[in-house]
Amino acid sequence: MDNLDTYTVGIKDAADSVHTPEEAPFQRKAHHVRALTLEEAGKLDKDCSTVSDFKQMKLEKEAQKNWDLFYKRNSVNFFKDRHWTTREFEELKACRTFNGQKLTILEAGCGVGNCLFPLLEEDLNIFAYACDFSPRAVEFVKQNPLYDPERCKVFQCDLTKDDLLDSVPADCVDVVTLIFVLSAIHPDKMQHVLQNVYKVLKTGGCVLFRDYGQYDHAMLRFKPGNKLGENFYVRQDGTRSYFFTEDHLGQLFVAAGYEQVVNEYVLRQTVNKKEGLCVPRVFLQSKFRKPYGDS
Repeated sequence: MDNLDTYTVGIKDAADSVHTPEEAPFQRKAHHVRALTLEEAGKLDKDCSTVSDFKQMKLEKEAQKNWDLFYKRNSVNFFKDRHWTTREFEELKACRTFNGQKLTILEAGCGVGNCLFPLLEEDLNIFAYACDFSPRAVEFVKQNPLYDPERCKVFQCDLTKDDLLDSVPADCVDVVTLIFVLSAIHPDKMQHVLQNVYKVLKTGGCVLFRDYGQYDHAMLRFKPGNKLGENFYVRQDGTRSYFFTEDHLGQLFVAAGYEQVVNEYVLRQTVNKKEGLCVPRVFLQSKFRKPYGDS
């Protein structure tokens, strides 16, 4: 296992209810998959059977319902506000050519606003479009006291089939944030999502991506019977999670027309001293751009 920086945070279950590891100040970036221990490699080798085709079709059909039930159970209390976004993604500031320049963003998969509202509070020169798969999550955003229709337009959208152009003008968005969203989508539909996002980006606009990487602790915690395919798993509540490799992610974006700017693993180690746990976290943090001269 790689030697990673350590820090103390709380850990929840494989649903990763609190994305606390991203908020810690220490991390290491790499262009290689982390090495598995013999025990971890053996566990993955044994977990070779996959969920039946019938159940997989049922999960796909009920994907929206399962996420809506997730937000019904957990309300706005499940994820922590992501105040780390502007620190991790300097592009939110660097993409401006002058101080005070207005920025139009799209948060694809906004949930209940844990990333959206900290961004709007921190930067008064942002107008945000925001959408989510779950109608219930969208309602929670609209009910938030910080929601201001003058600075934000939120709407329900299934990125795998709904056309973003129905709610967002073409070529108008400077930055799209795609944070812990693509992993919840069936791999066969990921490229369509990226093409959908591509249509609303300005030439030279970029997608800021962060999501689960292969061999993340959440992937290793799945028990036999939860595997849907390679690096793809289902949780007990019916929501799904895919764990990306750097190469696969790059291929998805390039095939959808993007230029790769940055694409790398973020390696962390989560320590819970109270429970005596020390676990590896693996994320992918990337930036892809709509090429100049394209529209």
